[in-house]
Amino acid sequence: MGAQLMKRTGGSGTRRRRARGGARMSEINVTPFVDVMLVLLIIFMVAAPMLTVGVPIELPRTAAGALPSEQEEPLSVTLTADGLVMVQDTQIAAEDLIPRLRAIAEERRDDKVFLRADGAIPYERVVQVMGALNAGGFRNIGLVTESGGPGFGSERSE
Repeated sequence: MGAQLMKRTGGSGTRRRRARGGARMSEINVTPFVDVMLVLLIIFMVAAPMLTVGVPIELPRTAAGALPSEQEEPLSVTLTADGLVMVQDTQIAAEDLIPRLRAIAEERRDDKVFLRADGAIPYERVVQVMGALNAGGFRNIGLVTESGGPGFGSERSE
């Protein structure tokens, strides 16, 4: 009854915005892209924890041993509060440290070493031992700390 026919105004049947001067505008509408990305982000945030869920099973027992997780145990160097230098469980004199480390480095394939230093040791001494480790052939030095203490900038004034 009251249906009206719409008159087409362009060749393709869709209207396009035109900038001033009659040139077509070449803007990309990013709103649908952002919407899709947010939906995908939510899907992955929900699905990621489900991917780590394991199924409880009882594995069969065999006589085979477990595969080693590392070929060698990392070397441990400790500076005690008394100023003593310990390589693994052996006390080393300061002047014998570099030759001993070079001998150990020749026998090992891994250059990983853990440096443990007492909190009362001056920083200068820790850096000297780090230099000795580097001169002894150990370039991969990890500083061992204990968690749970006050963090950087959280000192209390009393």
